[in-house]
Amino acid sequence: MKNATSSTKASDIQRSWHLFDAKEKVLGRFATEVALNLIGKSKPYFVRNLDCGDYVVVINAKYVAVTGKKEKKKLYGNYSGYPGGLKQKALWQLRAEKPTEIIHHAVWGMLPKNKLRDRLVTRLFIYPEADYPQAAKFTK
Repeated sequence: MKNATSSTKASDIQRSWHLFDAKEKVLGRFATEVALNLIGKSKPYFVRNLDCGDYVVVINAKYVAVTGKKEKKKLYGNYSGYPGGLKQKALWQLRAEKPTEIIHHAVWGMLPKNKLRDRLVTRLFIYPEADYPQAAKFTK
């Protein structure tokens, strides 16, 4: 009888669905929970080289909380590469225009910086309010 540990194969991975409500949750702590489920680190067969994560649905993204003065002082920006091409928006402006982008940006930064990141983030669904089209996945 062999006592060898077998490595995880892609066929061994089982995906489940998780629903998170962002209402009144602190952004960084909430994004950590979401990222860990996307990566699949809580699974016993987790390996870094395979995509072991689950599907995650986030609702009420518009109502996520931040601490301190971040609502006015935290800046989200992108740079086009050209002189004068830096565009920045404060958190309160982004919350008014694209409330889902706040959580997406926070979770994106917590995912591993490798080839799996793009694949992991495709299983993240973020909605600004409480209604979402994946409701059938959670009725049991």
